[in-house]
Amino acid sequence: MFHARFRRTLTATTAFAIATLALTGCGTDDATEPPRIGTAYTLPGDRVYPEGIAADPRTGDTYVGSYTTGAIYRAAPGATEAEVFLAEGADGRRTANGLKVDRAGRLWVTDSTKGVAVYDTATRGLIARFDLPGTDPRFVNDLAITPDGTAYLTDSIRGVIYRVTQDQLREASARGGTADLTARFDLTARLTPRGPGGYGLNGIVADPAGNYLLVVDMAPGELYRIALTTDATDPIRKVALRGGDLTHGDGLELRDNTLWAAQNKINTISRWSLTDDGATATRTGHRTDDALKIPTTLIRVADRTLVVASQFDRGGPMGPGTPTTFEILTVDGI
Repeated sequence: MFHARFRRTLTATTAFAIATLALTGCGTDDATEPPRIGTAYTLPGDRVYPEGIAADPRTGDTYVGSYTTGAIYRAAPGATEAEVFLAEGADGRRTANGLKVDRAGRLWVTDSTKGVAVYDTATRGLIARFDLPGTDPRFVNDLAITPDGTAYLTDSIRGVIYRVTQDQLREASARGGTADLTARFDLTARLTPRGPGGYGLNGIVADPAGNYLLVVDMAPGELYRIALTTDATDPIRKVALRGGDLTHGDGLELRDNTLWAAQNKINTISRWSLTDDGATATRTGHRTDDALKIPTTLIRVADRTLVVASQFDRGGPMGPGTPTTFEILTVDGI
């Protein structure tokens, strides 16, 4: 997901890099034709500036969150326009960043200013909310859910990963629906040092077996592997990246040993091949194109890659909003 620092004007170096990439159009590491970009469906409203997306594994419905209003949208398979699923500001939600639907049909929505809320997709009812106590700076960003239903959430300011177990979810629901978020992993000593107020951890995914997490540190473009097995003496390791980096890395998607990444400011979608233990990732394809409109995350649905075109460069976190049409893109062949 994205972060508030993007309100600032792009530096001359970054602007030059984007301009250069726009001239080259695209790059592919193992393909002869560039991936094709199209529109999957549009989102109603002129202040959406979407950031997160999730798919319901049971129905194929997809859910999209608005960074600027906190509204949640839903699109059924084959729909050309999404509908409002949860109104802006519902349950005090100020933003909607990371989204995931678990196997039980519960929609998890992070609010960067507070924590995470969990909803029943059948009734739209709030099941529970986990918030960070206090007023210290925080930016609860993206989340991943392991096969046993445990949720892990990144904090881009604090450099930690929070955890919510199924037992904690049941207990919070039974107590009236609220509980505190607690940190499970602290990466601050491992991350590349940032300037004051800098942002780091962003997208996060869990491997299909639930053995480890992968999380991107967006500024230096590094990837970390976090072991979830109890016998790991040093659970946090940096992944060796071959053939590229993950600079401006945002949302991640993992299927088997293939990792996809949205790299927001440089308008890039990249594909990586992982070794079985997740210790090394080799870039096997990428697409750089202004048509991606500052992609913040992506998901794989069947054989399609759905990409969130945030358009943050036209408003939202960067400044005054510019009315426009918001859409979820398809990128075929990546």
